[in-house]
Amino acid sequence: MGSERHPLRQCGIYRNLPTFDASITGLKALVVGATGISGFNTMRALLDSPERWETIYAVSRSAPSKEMLSLLSPEQQARIKHVSIDLTGSADQTSQALKQANVQADVVFFYGYITPKGKSAMDPSMADALAEVNVPIFTNFLEALGPANIKPRRILLQTGGKNYGGHIGRARLPYIESDPQPKHLSNNFYYPQEEALFKHCEENPGTDWNIVMPFGIVGAVPAAGMNTFLPFAVMAAVQAEKGEPITFGGDLEEWQYECCHSTARLSGYLSEWAVLEDKCKNERFNAQDGSPLPWNRFFPELARWYGVKEVEGPELDDSKFQAIEFAGGKDSPLGYGPPSAIRLSRTLADWGKEDTNRRVWQVIMDKSEGKVNVNVFDTGFGVDMADFVYYKIGQPSVAKLRRFGFNGFVDTMESVFEMYQDMAKMGVIPAPVVDAAKPMI
Repeated sequence: MGSERHPLRQCGIYRNLPTFDASITGLKALVVGATGISGFNTMRALLDSPERWETIYAVSRSAPSKEMLSLLSPEQQARIKHVSIDLTGSADQTSQALKQANVQADVVFFYGYITPKGKSAMDPSMADALAEVNVPIFTNFLEALGPANIKPRRILLQTGGKNYGGHIGRARLPYIESDPQPKHLSNNFYYPQEEALFKHCEENPGTDWNIVMPFGIVGAVPAAGMNTFLPFAVMAAVQAEKGEPITFGGDLEEWQYECCHSTARLSGYLSEWAVLEDKCKNERFNAQDGSPLPWNRFFPELARWYGVKEVEGPELDDSKFQAIEFAGGKDSPLGYGPPSAIRLSRTLADWGKEDTNRRVWQVIMDKSEGKVNVNVFDTGFGVDMADFVYYKIGQPSVAKLRRFGFNGFVDTMESVFEMYQDMAKMGVIPAPVVDAAKPMI
């Protein structure tokens, strides 16, 4: 019943997606972290197939908001059953909540994630704090499955590109799933989460695992501090209102760097494929769009989308840069070589602190007559992430994905535009002033 026997399909801008045998029907999915970027967009991917996915149990502390649900059809909404669980609670509390909701699950998709207050989650020094909060929420959840009488055939855990240690310093490129993890360099919470998953599956025959590792994530939800492209839309809308250019803060090499991003909905289709294919059990996969997007192509499109008249590209005077260095030599995953660095002449973090920009956002909200109803300057919109994404971190290989048979593709330029349209529908940002992105063809 493998998908390779069936023709590929298209869903909107998502192309070359697998088609599964029509006999696969009536499945129940348990999506943990259902209101986050990855969890919500995986639900959207599953909801495309009503015969295949009969019920989706959405686990999160709060139910998906009406703004999120507005992106779904009434039929899709009817197949979602929300289960309110605070993942920081005990395994017993989680088990009781699952039993009370009568949850049944053929497949578990785990996207639960907590960002501790303080430094950016991309800061290597944040590793201990991230592990302290994110390891227990997963181990307690796994412990809760047995008492809740839930025995899935597959559990998928999403980790991420930091599995390879590129955020620490230079690593071997491209990133390949069989690369050794640099466990000696960082207390990365991915590693103990994976060990807990392997142990759970060993102790529960009939339950297998998958691990999916996206890089910079693109996707729409009302609030997400790690939403890679949200800060750029905010900047573009404000600069358009001011009649001023949008500015790129990195250097010329960063300007031309071909960065691979991971659109959350495509990662959702990948995750669905992984858990339904028998040949994919107990395998890990990189997740990326397959369309490298350099900043020198994105910024002119961003300007067109929001009616900005000018783009200021990279600063060419080296004296105006500050460098944020990462580990080098034996302290890097590569084990040798000089430190890697992000070079910045100006930062979105500083731009976000300017009172003028805050006031202009209020003007945008007032002019929108309620269509833009989120003050992103109060809620936070990931400006430190925006500066970090200039870092030339390296690319994940898709060789294993292709070898196993997944050919899904999305043009990242189109997926960012779709994200902006969706976030405008949810009232977070103004809608683009054009109807469509120009695909990279």
